[in-house]
Amino acid sequence: MFELIFFSLLNGIVTGLLLFMLASGLTLIFSMMGVLNFAHASFYMLGAYLAYTISLYLGFWVGLLVAPILVGLLGAMVERYGLRYVHRWGHVAELIFTFGLAFLIEEVVQFIWGKDTKAYHEPEILQFPLFTFFGQDFPAYKAFMLFISIAIFIGLLLILTKSRVGLIIQAAITKPNMTAMLGHNVPLVFMSVFGVGCALAGVAGVIAGPALGTFPGMAVVLGSIVFVIVVVGGLGSLIGAFVASLLIGLLQTFAIALDYSVNDLLQVFNITTDVDSALRDLWTLSLPQIAPILPYLLLVLILIFRPTGLFGKRET
Repeated sequence: MFELIFFSLLNGIVTGLLLFMLASGLTLIFSMMGVLNFAHASFYMLGAYLAYTISLYLGFWVGLLVAPILVGLLGAMVERYGLRYVHRWGHVAELIFTFGLAFLIEEVVQFIWGKDTKAYHEPEILQFPLFTFFGQDFPAYKAFMLFISIAIFIGLLLILTKSRVGLIIQAAITKPNMTAMLGHNVPLVFMSVFGVGCALAGVAGVIAGPALGTFPGMAVVLGSIVFVIVVVGGLGSLIGAFVASLLIGLLQTFAIALDYSVNDLLQVFNITTDVDSALRDLWTLSLPQIAPILPYLLLVLILIFRPTGLFGKRET
């Protein structure tokens, strides 16, 4: 049992921090611009595909450096030549624009790379077990994912709270006109932040591609979870996104690992069930079966009891 808890805890943290890498960019974009970018997961997918292509010729490490930059530049261009013009029509137009952009990126990816899963693998230098515990190996690549995720969290937190750049960003959020009067180019700040947010999604794609697979549907798999994280953590809260990512990662991992049914839970309280009743399918329902919907149940509870999220101040 201890072995199960230990490795479930480790895998849950890895999953949660991977989700944070993806959610951090969306949180940064929303906190700066108030835009819930439906195409954010598509930039995550682009990061994986670009890194895969680059790794074929120059190796994994060059892809890790170059792919997020390319994705960030593309994101900046989307903001400059698309989203900036749509912004004048309100948030509904922004949502429709990013929603359509997500479909466009998916079609472009399928047109260029095809619909099959790509053989994108972690670098050979990280293809070894970091340690063995109770006969199970913990891959070094997962430890590398942990390191990158924590480094991103600390870096973003320091930049936004301790640096001059962070002060300008915070000022542009609350007082854009005053910030412009002080000589700062607010539209350029907006474009840069949107580009950095997309680049962070690209980093998540580069890191997750070898672990979760690189295929055209990878944006759909994690796309909805990212919005759950942002809302649960609190709209615009980086710390909230970090905590919510870990919470959802651990919740799903333990739900999959602990193979218990509703009937098992009722027996703990000495409640007997009729296996021949109309609800017999409910009694046999197990935690691994409901694991995919647990984040959405958490989202519903958060919206009912704390609409601002765990650490947020804005109403959803």
